[in-house]
Amino acid sequence: MADLFDDLPVPDVDWYPEWLAPETAAHALTQLIGEVEWRQDMMGTPAGRVPLPRLTAWQGEPDAVYVYSGIRNVPQPWTPTVAELRVAAEAACHARFNSVLINRYRSGTDSMGWHADREPELGTQSVIASISLGVARTFDLRHNKTGAVQSFSLKGGSLLVMKGNTQADWRHRVPKEPRVAGERINLTFRWVTPRGTNR
Repeated sequence: MADLFDDLPVPDVDWYPEWLAPETAAHALTQLIGEVEWRQDMMGTPAGRVPLPRLTAWQGEPDAVYVYSGIRNVPQPWTPTVAELRVAAEAACHARFNSVLINRYRSGTDSMGWHADREPELGTQSVIASISLGVARTFDLRHNKTGAVQSFSLKGGSLLVMKGNTQADWRHRVPKEPRVAGERINLTFRWVTPRGTNR
């Protein structure tokens, strides 16, 4: 008898739940809280502009300017811990990254809504390496056509790599989890093509 789940879509992701040793992940979290220049961005909503429900930072090469949700991100220089994680992520993914979006979820009430990373400067079939540090948070992927959802518990030290048609066919989010206590920092390394050039 055929498996009823055989026809469900599956996102093109690689997942390494134990990518970093626990002590390495804990040290990186502590370092990033202190060394990163965090900011509180605003986003547009039908009710007007409101603060993003998380803190963010954008680091990378000088020409890796990135625009999403009406926010223009001009890169800050690589800080030491971020630079180390970038080298490790490039080795794991066999890809090059010239920038990173860093999200700091201060508690379970911080979140990120449904979206896809489909900005033109990311190109097609982009590779995005997502490193999680701190407390575990749920990460949902929802298929655009079927509505099928695949969920991951991204704990500290894990690496999730989105590639292929994931951004074209799926949306993703980090939902609010009010019962979760503690901080999570997520680094999503990517390649941004400088505007006006081809990769």
